Amino acid sequence: MLTIFAEPFAWLLAGATVALLLLFFKTSRPDGKLVKVHPYRRMVPIIMRSRNEAVVYFDTDVRAEKMEAWLEKAREAIGANVTHLTVAATNLALAKQPRMNRFIAGRRIYQRDGRWFTFSMKRQKKNQKAKIGVVKLRMDDEESFAGLVERINGQIKQERSGEKTAMDKELDLFGLVPTIGLRVAFKFFLVLDYFGLLPRWFIDGDGMFTSIFIANLGSIGMRPGYHHLYEWGNASIFITLGAVEDRVVFEGDAIKKVRVLPVRFAFDERIDDGLTAQSGIDVFAEVLSDPERWLGSPEGEDRPMIQALEGDD
Repeated sequence: MLTIFAEPFAWLLAGATVALLLLFFKTSRPDGKLVKVHPYRRMVPIIMRSRNEAVVYFDTDVRAEKMEAWLEKAREAIGANVTHLTVAATNLALAKQPRMNRFIAGRRIYQRDGRWFTFSMKRQKKNQKAKIGVVKLRMDDEESFAGLVERINGQIKQERSGEKTAMDKELDLFGLVPTIGLRVAFKFFLVLDYFGLLPRWFIDGDGMFTSIFIANLGSIGMRPGYHHLYEWGNASIFITLGAVEDRVVFEGDAIKKVRVLPVRFAFDERIDDGLTAQSGIDVFAEVLSDPERWLGSPEGEDRPMIQALEGDD
């Protein structure tokens, strides 16, 4: 009797083996392209399996006098604030140093398709119990800073409108599923992500599949924390900003009181080395410390932000 099922079972086992082998050799993903790297760099994701095993923390203090003066005018003219400026600064940093725009999936290193930024915000201002909203944006090389501000403000307005977003509806649905069901579903999606099988629409709609996640804690009066990297998604960098504060510093032989914006970074060193991270951080800090040089007039100029990098060495 068993011999009747032996041949079909053997074919089924052979098919499953071939399918599994094909999955392991699959390298394409909808959100990135596999990168050829040095053998040492290729081994790093094999040795360090998780983002938080490979996380490196950086911090920098950005001189904020020029930034505050520029933003005071930009806020009145085009509705810009520190969050808008931070997104613009990270955009220029990644455009200048594209190796920072990589991620790990399936123990492999990918160059991301486009520059994506996600930031969190409170749904209602000055409300301690307000829900957290998440905005995810893809950068456009032809976009001006004023255009970016308008686009961000439009999404923030939608988040704060009180209407349920697609994410709200998804969370309401997940709330109906028992915990064991959520755990099984989560593992299933992790496997799909490992083999690059998540569809593009799923990735584009999830804020954790992003180049950089930004949290402006200064907007609620907090100092920046050293934030972990999320294992879900593929964000390789997390930035936290604090509130601008007064500092006493030595400049030559003189003691001065200056304005400083504290910023902290979490960086997945599997995508590249610390020198790459530092070069991107340097551009980021330069944009914040002197926005007029990089982005032009605070009233908004009709030129792509990315033009600021032309001829910049």
